[in-house]
Amino acid sequence: MTSASDQPLSPTLGAGEIRELAQRLELRPSKSLGQNFVIDGNTCRKIVRLANVQSSDVVLEIGPGLGSLTLAILAEAKTLVAIEIDRRLAKQLPDTVLQHLPKKVSDLQVINDDALNITDLTPVQAPTILVANLPYNVSVPVLLHLLEYFPSITRGIVMVQAEVAERLAAKPGSKVYGVPSVKLRWWADASVASSISREVFWPVPRVDSLLLSFARRSHPAANDEALRKRTFELIDTAFAQRRKMLRSALATFLGSSEQASARLMELGIDPTARAENLTLDDFIVIARGIYS
Repeated sequence: MTSASDQPLSPTLGAGEIRELAQRLELRPSKSLGQNFVIDGNTCRKIVRLANVQSSDVVLEIGPGLGSLTLAILAEAKTLVAIEIDRRLAKQLPDTVLQHLPKKVSDLQVINDDALNITDLTPVQAPTILVANLPYNVSVPVLLHLLEYFPSITRGIVMVQAEVAERLAAKPGSKVYGVPSVKLRWWADASVASSISREVFWPVPRVDSLLLSFARRSHPAANDEALRKRTFELIDTAFAQRRKMLRSALATFLGSSEQASARLMELGIDPTARAENLTLDDFIVIARGIYS
């Protein structure tokens, strides 16, 4: 009988291979593109394990870079769609997979584009899971964009800057609860899955990283796009003045602080509360009450 420890490790790229490949491509990691490459194979395998990637999964990866995490994902998944904005990296990725995991190269599709431009993957199968080391500078908009446009994504795990992960996973009343926390909640429940050492990256970032795990949730308003847009506008307005009471922060919607206070009370919302105390459901109630 073969134990789990006897199973061969999925292939990844080591630090030396990554630096050699970068030199051959004349690649200097770009700060503007948020390029910090994972050089530790065990970290890549850990991400795939925590994501619970199955042999039936169609995985979406954003910013595969030089391909170390890509290899670890492909070793477990049915297929992988990788979206890479850097032309050199997008061109190189199939060759890297061919060299290290030749039997799976036909299961890889690479799209050379900005993830924020991608709204469908026809004729590719709909992705079931998102696994990615997201570029720090665009991690929140990319995550929200993908959840909006790809309802087939049921779960995922992304590596992001620590303070971003904490903000995304925050609950009402927390000091870091804010716009990203509430908006993500429209589509998914999220939690911090694990910390990641700075030393597993090249170049070493100046910030800490965390793995954020999420699972898509369903709620009565989930498919009401008009209501979502109204609710998100309300969230942006309320948190733009987060230290103000709701009756003041939402006065622009309702004419005056007094009118806002009266309307909020009618809706069962405390007008003296602040945005950081409200749940997504509270914001949905207000949006329906204001725009109805």
